[in-house]
This record gives sequence, structure tokens and C-alpha cells, in this order.
Amino acid sequence: MTNTRATNAFGGRWTEEKLGILERYLDAYTTALKNQPFKLLYIDAFAGTGTVKTSDGDAERFIAGSTRRAIGILDKPFDKLIFIEGNESRYEELKGIRREYRSRDIQVENVDANVFLRDFKHDWKNWRGVLFIDPFATEVEWAIIEAIAGFEALDMWILFPTQAVTRMLPTEQRPGDIASSWTNRLNRIYGDDSWRSLYEENPQGNLFGDAGHQRARGVDRLTGIYKENLEKLFGNRFLKNSRTLKNSRNSILFEFLFCVGNKKGIGPASAIANHILSRL
Repeated sequence: MTNTRATNAFGGRWTEEKLGILERYLDAYTTALKNQPFKLLYIDAFAGTGTVKTSDGDAERFIAGSTRRAIGILDKPFDKLIFIEGNESRYEELKGIRREYRSRDIQVENVDANVFLRDFKHDWKNWRGVLFIDPFATEVEWAIIEAIAGFEALDMWILFPTQAVTRMLPTEQRPGDIASSWTNRLNRIYGDDSWRSLYEENPQGNLFGDAGHQRARGVDRLTGIYKENLEKLFGNRFLKNSRTLKNSRNSILFEFLFCVGNKKGIGPASAIANHILSRL
């Protein structure tokens, strides 16, 4: 029986969709590197507890989270797995997985994923791996994306929090009038103030005849700016194809994005990711 205490208490069909994409990629990735000399590393930046409660209408069920799915890849198992969880209670639950799989090299960290990844050092000459970044909202800072790009070793799946960012950006506002706390947060997410291009001057003004600004570009552009920044950083290691994840009301929640770690793997990694994204 599933231990309901050890669960993330949220999720829906979109959760199963993203986990399905990740699991299929991990399986194909490890198989592709089965006869290569590299040791394989999996890093889960917002690991949760290992189990997720999902709901579809009135029906609820429990499914394996990303950590358990990564452990379950057995054709060519990951040599090391690192699970990062900043929440203390979820971290305590997560440690149970390490005890459950004592024969595996599993490292569990109770720390801010931004801090851990920014300062992470590893022997990238002999290791390759996959990084899964699945934030609850807007926790991911651009500085760690830059660090990951510099490793040139970790294929990265990352969820861009479309809905959370949308809520931070009022429909009508001069960009300079947006609260400084939100401006700073947006700059850390995007890596710069490129998000300001979402707004354009409204020459018709408002009811009082004053010129104003409005967010004339929609959600697609909001995500598009982030993708453009990823492409500038990763170059042709960035996969333009992505998956939009929606809730049961058809509202956009996240954009699931992929970047290749090492340039020598661009061909096979991109082909695998594209195939999964187009078929699932």
C-alpha cells in the first residue's frame, strides 16, 4: 500500500505527462550510452518525496515521482543519483528512498537547489548525466542555468512556470511601474530584463487620455522570450520543440523544455527528445 504521508499533494494529467516524458527519455538516454565509457549521473533539483498524488475530477491516485522513476531505470542504471529538496519535511520523507535502496549510490541534499547547482563540482571528463528541474513556481534562477550550460555534460529537462510568471505581470502597466520585488524576481528568472518587451506603448491612452503601456503579447511570447534566452546560452544544444502542459481547465501551467549537455550528443539526444515529444 502506498504511504500517503510520503507524497506531494498535488498533480493532474499534466503531472503524468511530464513524468512520462522524463521517464521515456531517461530510459532511451541510458540505453544510448550503455556501451560508452562514461559513468552516468541523475540529478533531481526539486525532488519532492518520491510519490505524487494526482487527481482527475473526483478520482485520486498515487503515482511514482521522478526520483523513483530514475531509480527504476535498470537496463543501464544510473551510477549515482542526487536528489535535492529544500523543504525539510519532504527531505525527511525522501531519505526513506535512500534507505530503501541501500545498494544504490543515492545522495540526498536538504538545500536550495540554486545554491547546490551553482557551486556543484564534478568530474565531467568521465561522467555524463541528466538534470531534471521541476520547480513549484518561480524558484529557478538564471544563474544556475548558466552554470549548467557551462558543465557541458548534463542534458536538462526544465519546466518554465508559465502560469506563475503570468500572474506576476499585470495586463496593463508601464514596465517601470511594476513592483521592484517582482522586477527583481523576473530578472533572476529570465537572466535580464528581456521580459519588458512583452509591453508596448498604447497610443490610444486610457480613459483620461494619458499614454500608457499594455502587455500586448500573450503567453506564447512570454514563454518565447525565455526560449530565446536559452537558445542564446546553449546555441544549437537548445531544442526548439517543447511541450505545453495544461490543467483540466485547459489553462497553461508550464512549458517543458530540453537542452543537450555536450555538443557531441546533440544529434542523438535531440532526436530522442523530439521523438518522445512528438509521440507522447
